[in-house]
Amino acid sequence: MPDLKSITADTREKMGKAIESLDNNLSVLRTGRANPGILKKIVVDYYGSQVPIDQVASITTPDARTLVITPWDRGALNPIEKAIRDSDLGLNPNNKGDTIFISLPMLTEERRKDLVKNAKTYAEDARIAVRNLRKHALDEVKKVEGLGEDEIKRGEADVQKVTDEFIAKVDSTFQKKEQEILG
Repeated sequence: MPDLKSITADTREKMGKAIESLDNNLSVLRTGRANPGILKKIVVDYYGSQVPIDQVASITTPDARTLVITPWDRGALNPIEKAIRDSDLGLNPNNKGDTIFISLPMLTEERRKDLVKNAKTYAEDARIAVRNLRKHALDEVKKVEGLGEDEIKRGEADVQKVTDEFIAKVDSTFQKKEQEILG
């Protein structure tokens, strides 16, 4: 039977994973600067297998507006180029024979607002996940046998404190990303 400390620790760990998921989702959103993270979700058809792009090539940023993709196997060059073109990122890869260059265009004000909207959606999803974890933890606290009313209230207060901490992390992560996009 779980005790109050283990319920709080388990909840903290699960909420940490919600923040991790938020970070992963936000990393693929384009900001004004070149960031290899925007290619994170691209999957390449490599000899019949679907492989993440970072497992078949290195991705570097020589300057703020350019991504350079260097495949470890030249046979992966065309599949990488096709995967980038077919993605929903709207990028135009330029194949130079042994590397692929991607020049990132300036973001328009409208595109920046769309990206902030997407970031808000990801942040709200993370808040919902944290709240659902809080609800589950509060249910678990009430199920612990042999606790007095004061102990239950203390357990609920501990869970709420952890929840508030993680909601604040979601908010600060979102605000930082919003500044990156708009900045």
